Amino acid sequence: MTATLAPNPLSALDRCDRCGAQAYVRVALLSGGELFFCGHHFAEFKPALEAQAASVHDETDRLIAEPPATIED
Repeated sequence: MTATLAPNPLSALDRCDRCGAQAYVRVALLSGGELFFCGHHFAEFKPALEAQAASVHDETDRLIAEPPATIED
């Protein structure tokens, strides 16, 4: 399994194939096709996916990104 940059970033319209939450990970399979996962389900299934993934586009870092700075009076 390799981590690569996908040509299209994930959006709020991309949903986890397991639970329907917003997807933060896209897995391209060696056999063709793609799977989408929320951070929780990707972590749960990561060991099984490693042998089947051609590439992984992981945006879970967006879940812990710093909020934009605010201007205080």
